[in-house]
Parts: sequence; C-alpha cells; structure tokens
Amino acid sequence: MGEKRYVDDRDLSVCKPIYAVWEITLKCDLSCAHCGSRAGSARVEELSTAECLDIVRQLAAMGCREVTIIGGEAYLRKDWTTIIKAIRDAGMDASMTTGGKNLTEKRVVDAARAGLQQVSVSVDGLEDVHDQIRGVSGSYAAAMRSIALLKQHGIKVGVNSQINALSMPQLPEIMERIIAAGAVGWQLQLTVAMGNAVENPELLLQPYELLTLMPTLAELYDSGTARGLTIVPGNNIGYFGPYERLWRGGPDGQGHWIGCNAGQNTIGLEADGTIKGCPSLPTAEYSGGNIRDLSLEEIWRHSAALRFARERTVDDLSGHCRTCYYADLCRGGCSWTTHALFGKPGNNPYCHYRALQLEKRGLRERVVKVKDAPGLPFDRGEFALVEEAIDAEVSRPMPQELRSPRSVRSALTVLP
Repeated sequence: MGEKRYVDDRDLSVCKPIYAVWEITLKCDLSCAHCGSRAGSARVEELSTAECLDIVRQLAAMGCREVTIIGGEAYLRKDWTTIIKAIRDAGMDASMTTGGKNLTEKRVVDAARAGLQQVSVSVDGLEDVHDQIRGVSGSYAAAMRSIALLKQHGIKVGVNSQINALSMPQLPEIMERIIAAGAVGWQLQLTVAMGNAVENPELLLQPYELLTLMPTLAELYDSGTARGLTIVPGNNIGYFGPYERLWRGGPDGQGHWIGCNAGQNTIGLEADGTIKGCPSLPTAEYSGGNIRDLSLEEIWRHSAALRFARERTVDDLSGHCRTCYYADLCRGGCSWTTHALFGKPGNNPYCHYRALQLEKRGLRERVVKVKDAPGLPFDRGEFALVEEAIDAEVSRPMPQELRSPRSVRSALTVLP
C-alpha cells in the first residue's frame, strides 16, 4: 500500500513525456477571470527561437509524441509557426489551444502550412457569459469565427470549456452551438482556484454540485457521441462514480482513473524555460528546474518536483481520500485542483464518488476562501473545506462583475 512507484531510472521506459503542453509566450489578447497563469504580458526573458528549437529536439529524443502549444496566446509569438514546423519535422504531432480572439485567416493559413494538425478553441459559455468570463467583448464571436476558419483550411478543430457557476447551466446549449459549428471534440474541466480565479471565488463550483453536474455530463456524452462529438472530461472531473466508464472506459468500457499523470507521461513547459510535470501546477512549488541550466532529460529523471506523482502513495493522502476504497489507485485525483485550494495535493473534495458517499450520510462539502493570492502567475490563495448537513442553508452570491487585471474591453486589434 505504501510502495513507491517509478523511483528508479530503469522505470523511465514506461515513464516518459509522451505528451507536452508548452506555453510559448504569456502574452495574451484576452483578460480571463479564471486564468491561472494571469496571462497578459510576455514573461521576462522568454526563450529565443534557437532555444525553442533545441527544446523540440530534446522532446523528440525523449520519445514525446505530441506537443500542444498554448499561451497566453501562442499566435502572438512571432515565431510560433517556426516552432510548429520544427515539431512536425521532428516527427511529433502538433496541436494548439487558443481563445481565438485575433486568429486571423492569415494566421490560420500560416499554421496549416507549418503542419498544425489540431486546434482546441475555448468556448466558456454562450455569448454573454463567454464575453464576461473572457474579459473582452466580441470574444465569443471571434471564437466561433475561428472554428469556421480552421475547418475551412483543413485543421481538425475541437472546443474546450471551463465548467463554473456561470457556464454549468449553459452546457447543453453550448454543445448544440459547437456541434453546429463543426467541432469534433469537446474537452471539459472544472475551473480551478488559481490565479485570477482566486479573485473570483463565486465562479467556482461547490463540490456537492457534482451531484447535479455528473448526470448532466453523462446525458451530454451519450447525446454528443450519437451526433459525432467526442466529449473528453479533463483530469479534475470524475473519479469512480457511476459514469467513470464513459470518461475513461475506452472501447471495452473497462477503464478508470489511475492517478495524476503529471511527470509520468506529461510535461509542462513555461515560456521562460521553467519545467513542470503538468503545465497547470503552481510554479513556485512544482518547478523542476530551467532548461537553460539543465537538459530536459536531467530535469525529468532527477527533479523531485517532477517525480512526485510517480512516488506518491496512500501515505501521502489525507482527509476522506486517505481512507477511500479507491485510494491506492486514485491517489487523490488531480494534484492541481487540490494544491490550488489547500496548499498540498491528496485530499480532493471534487470527486463524484466522494460526494455520493457523503450524500448517503446526509452530508456535503463546501470550499470557502480564507486568503487572497499574491498576484503572480500560477499562484494560489487559501481555501477552507467545510463539511455540513446537506440541507444547510447557505446563500451563494452569483457572479456579477468578475474581477481580472483588465476590465471588459472592446475588441482588441492585434496585427499578424
């Protein structure tokens, strides 16, 4: 039960960075109320083109199969298509996640010529909610226009959406819109209490709301599948409830969550060369080193900050997760979600199985903000976990004016 996993270099044959998510710039043309990285301005001393091309070489040498470029907004970096071409020339798949605010036709054509294969466009609600969350009026229309442009130029297109207090009621209609637009995939994840989201805690779903959300997602999953849309819940959705086979079952319906994969088969890279096991994790606690100081392989093999998920055991868990029937397999769910809330992983209230077990006892859990974040990229505040009677009366203010580094603006023009 307490046996360490992947502690020796010989195990790296089954523990290598197959999938990389690479923030190539922190510069952004949106102002999202939930943004964990607080994107807006470029990082100090972002990597040069030559340094980026060397990273591509190192990723390929380590067996990476796919690289997703993100930001900020990846297309705001002038050499973004050079990086894409290098990824493809090295034999790896190249994809991108974008808000699409200024994804012009020229940019789409250039990306297609460079070999970009797939793009996930962020759609976080219907027009009013999306524009409010994304902080720029006109951003919903731009996202939908981007989907059309990408399809027109032969790039496979999907959608990713944040699930929060504003977007959750709109999920069925969002699905209708993105199917009509031609999306073939829809990735969903819960908004996490990191970065700008700490200033907007009313956006966060409460753990007990999974009791409503999960059946809704199951209905959407079946409906979407029948219409050619594949729904892929992110790593902070699920865990051993009655719908687990839908999320992670595969063709035979026998799969299940097997624990945080940060530093096991995924790797995150920041625009200044900082390396993490997962791109979403808090930088201060999970930086494994910088590519300017050590090779990618040295960081991957030897950094404790990247090995934590390989070596986590039940002894590292706490709260309900520590005594859960699935503890040895699950190991606390998504590390990003729980560390952002409580300053450490291993006790995850956003678990459907856990919510169901508490419901049987007439209980539920809430998270309550008790401390602000310092205002840095990938930072966190502090939240308390409250366990209470399921019928407890608690007033929940709905979001009115979301707070972000910039207020809602008119459309921003950024030239190619």
